[in-house]
Amino acid sequence: MKFARVSAVAVAAAIAPAVLLSSPAFAAGAGAKAPVAVAEAKPGDGTVKLSDMSVDDLRVAVLTVMGKPGTGEGVKRAGDKALRGTVDDLRHFLEVGQYQAREEDDRVAVLTVMGKPGTGKAVKAAGDKALRGTAADLRHFLEVGQYQAREEDDRVAVLTIMANGGEAVKAAGDKALRGTPADVRRFLEVGQYEARKIDNQKKPVGGKH
Repeated sequence: MKFARVSAVAVAAAIAPAVLLSSPAFAAGAGAKAPVAVAEAKPGDGTVKLSDMSVDDLRVAVLTVMGKPGTGEGVKRAGDKALRGTVDDLRHFLEVGQYQAREEDDRVAVLTVMGKPGTGKAVKAAGDKALRGTAADLRHFLEVGQYQAREEDDRVAVLTIMANGGEAVKAAGDKALRGTPADVRRFLEVGQYEARKIDNQKKPVGGKH
């Protein structure tokens, strides 16, 4: 079937070249023939069963998973191990292994976020809760939760600065709190210092220098 062969070549061409070339299993001669895949079909979506896919089909599917943007080291290691193994290893990676490895990568990513300098209490608490939860909880933290928690931490930081600031700092902080998360972040990174200069200029000159 020429169409099926062309489709497989198109899939392989879409995979990141670095993954294709750097994978030891692929470089070692994972198959002399060009990979053959079912046209417009993805494993697990109901159009094709893994049990019906050839070895070449399975290898293309594994490499496609490994080549997705943002794929972590755990998924890449598991995929490479599958490529070095048997047909059952390839199927296991596609059915189970990739998800287990992705959870591992997500846990590392959550810990990395929590460990960044200046990370606030809300982010750490949200990260810790995610680590105690499910794979879906980890993914939610990375995609949504960390940003919601960071906004909470930022607002607490603004209120703390306002409590110790002058009139201009208080006014700028209040304006930021009434705005967007980006406004709050800008106050912390830039606005508070601009406002503090204004407050300092208003102070009466006197005393020892």
